[in-house]
Amino acid sequence: MTGQVGISAESLASSAKKAAKGGLPPVDKWNPEFCGDLDMRIARDGTWFYLGTPIGRHELVKLFSSILRKDGDDYFLVTPVEKVGITVDDAPFVAVDFAREGDALRFVTNVEDEVLAGPDHPIRVVRDPETGEPSPYVNIRRNLEALIDRKSFYRLVEIGEHADHEGESWFGLRSQGAFFPIIPSAELP
Repeated sequence: MTGQVGISAESLASSAKKAAKGGLPPVDKWNPEFCGDLDMRIARDGTWFYLGTPIGRHELVKLFSSILRKDGDDYFLVTPVEKVGITVDDAPFVAVDFAREGDALRFVTNVEDEVLAGPDHPIRVVRDPETGEPSPYVNIRRNLEALIDRKSFYRLVEIGEHADHEGESWFGLRSQGAFFPIIPSAELP
């Protein structure tokens, strides 16, 4: 990404409000010129910062999250006429809770998105190569993921099961008929 941009969070919020009428805007279909980077960051815990200060208004965070797009490894806030780069420390959302609904797991994020995990919204777990510590994620929308918070992950582990995955026994989760591997069964104590 390149240098800082002259667009403010306020002007971007105004554009986002216009674009967000009637649900999530189709940011994947918009291709405005890149305007530069905005001093906005999403921390690993889901806190949004602007100019180094946490954005305290939840409705403003929800509004910005509605125009978030990921292209490759980079994150952007996109309106029909603006595209600005922002920094995301890990995942842009945090899954703060889940509930079992029949054979599905429904996740809720810090910005109130809800998804049923399954083939269209897979769960994946990345393990730290040095510590083995798991970082679980669920796909929320348009290749944007939520880090599943620790309390929810512990609850998920309680309902996990062992199943065959690529010829090996794995411990994982099942939702909407799909199995999501967490760890090889042989590595469990």
